[in-house]
Amino acid sequence: MAKKPKNNSGRGLRDLTVKVKTARGRSNSSTKWLQRQLNDPYVTRAKAEGMRGRAAYKIMELDDKFRFLTAGARVVDLGCAPGGWVQVAVPRINALGEKKGRDVGTILGVDLQEVEPITGATMYQLDFMADDADKQVMEWLGGEADVVMSDMAAASCGHKQTDHLRIIALCEAAAYFAFDVLSEGGTFVAKVLAGGAEAELNKMLKLKFKKVAYVKPPSSRSDSSEKFVVATGFKGRISDEV
Repeated sequence: MAKKPKNNSGRGLRDLTVKVKTARGRSNSSTKWLQRQLNDPYVTRAKAEGMRGRAAYKIMELDDKFRFLTAGARVVDLGCAPGGWVQVAVPRINALGEKKGRDVGTILGVDLQEVEPITGATMYQLDFMADDADKQVMEWLGGEADVVMSDMAAASCGHKQTDHLRIIALCEAAAYFAFDVLSEGGTFVAKVLAGGAEAELNKMLKLKFKKVAYVKPPSSRSDSSEKFVVATGFKGRISDEV
């Protein structure tokens, strides 16, 4: 690790990045990943602010732009582990009722694995692709959802095109779930990877929503192919044809 620079006339202050030596048994790729983590300002900020990962800032930036996490909203976060998106949503939808005179929202976190509790939210261990999962979620919510969001990514195999196809398939599954549980006017937000297979997803979303936008928030790493689709103005269950 780099030594702390001496504060003498500003000398030695130019390079404050943390250097990570390649340890025995650690690959070059894992060394680069560790160095990137140690020097990532969003990782540092997440630790300082008690957020469960840097991904929290992605949903913050998306909501700042599109304003879908409003007081009183009913929200479902698919694949919610470790819970950063839920943490952001709780105060924005007024899930704790701290904003007096404003509607109180509800957020459900759904994941295949058990997730540590978050005050103001309810976390469920559930496969959202299971039969009747949509009905179960609406029962827990007490009605239809205003927002369905997903930061899910399939496990990487290292082959760029295969990884792209996997995450698009996962995003499509999340979209179909959203079609079943969203109220009219609702919003769908999900992570995708650029790679050329988004056409069918885009066609499907444009049929079901009034507006569909693809955004790369500032907190998304510049060397990553990830972006997020934000589909607003759900038209309701007007047609099953895609």
